[in-house]
Amino acid sequence: MDIKTFNAVCGRLPAEIAVLMRGPTGVGKSHLARAAAEELGLPFIDVRLSTMSEGDVGGYPDIEGMKETGVMTFCMPSWFVRATQEPVVLMLDEMNRALPGVQQSAFQLVLDRELGNDKEGNPYKLHPETRIFAAVNAGAEYDVNDMDPALLRRFWTIDLEPTNADWIEWAEGKVDEVIIDFIRQNPAHLRVDVATVEPGTICPNPASWHRLADSLAHMGWAPKADGIAGQDCPTGFYAVAQGFVGTEAAIALSTFVKGYELVVTAEDVLERFDEVKDRVKEMNASDVAQVIERLSSHCKDNKWTAGQTKRVAAFSEELGGEMLITLWNGISQSGNLPNIQKIHKLIGQRVVTVVQEGRNA
Repeated sequence: MDIKTFNAVCGRLPAEIAVLMRGPTGVGKSHLARAAAEELGLPFIDVRLSTMSEGDVGGYPDIEGMKETGVMTFCMPSWFVRATQEPVVLMLDEMNRALPGVQQSAFQLVLDRELGNDKEGNPYKLHPETRIFAAVNAGAEYDVNDMDPALLRRFWTIDLEPTNADWIEWAEGKVDEVIIDFIRQNPAHLRVDVATVEPGTICPNPASWHRLADSLAHMGWAPKADGIAGQDCPTGFYAVAQGFVGTEAAIALSTFVKGYELVVTAEDVLERFDEVKDRVKEMNASDVAQVIERLSSHCKDNKWTAGQTKRVAAFSEELGGEMLITLWNGISQSGNLPNIQKIHKLIGQRVVTVVQEGRNA
């Protein structure tokens, strides 16, 4: 399942339905749960089951209380107590890497939405609006325990397969533009299945690209924001990238960043098309398609001025019929009606003519 579909469904499920996300490490399972909590307006509590003992989840006997009452009750973990008192999103992470006793407590929490007991023998119950998200790492490369089929049927279970478009959409405004462009043009580098390489090999995944981007920004080496793109990378740039995304992706990124001055961005077309017009004329079809994709992405969340729209129309005049239709489709699918209306006034008739010529051919 891709991220767009997941987001459209998970927040609409009843609160008592637990969500189980399966997928390789680094695809964004924890991030999705956190984003769902923000969308629902609920506090997010991350419970890393693989680091816990049985008592950390199921509680420890209240010895002092037992001396007074003669009845054994349990002192429950703070995260669980909060989830009984107010609505929260509980993220039960790495469930299938947890100890057997921890798994059993987690299973009870999912199955019955309760744990422990008070002095009357009654279990402590989750707040009715508390939601449970769980995540398991999937793949032959992980040392994990199989999930009980009886437990699986209590979840809404999905196998996460985020697309490059999912990551690019999420990364806009969070990750340096050049790195986004690199993934857009080199989609195979977004994630490499670790099962296909030698054990211990550093491989890129969506989370590692995010960490790399944050680290480069902190170091003043963000390709676009810090003016690194289009020149020799600073000493250590490749080493930083290699430590996060591995050798092959680091080489490709460093080469891409150094040559980025040759890339035409959406801003180049929107703000200074006359300056890059000759470069556009020399581009091959693949490079032009990348420019169109950048413009389509920019169109989604930005309001184009009349001048910007005119420059996009001027860019369209350099396109062949097929590329013109691609540009129009990309802008139309952005859903940004004001931009669509503006550009339609300038290129709409040409688009119609191209379509009619295609039908008559």
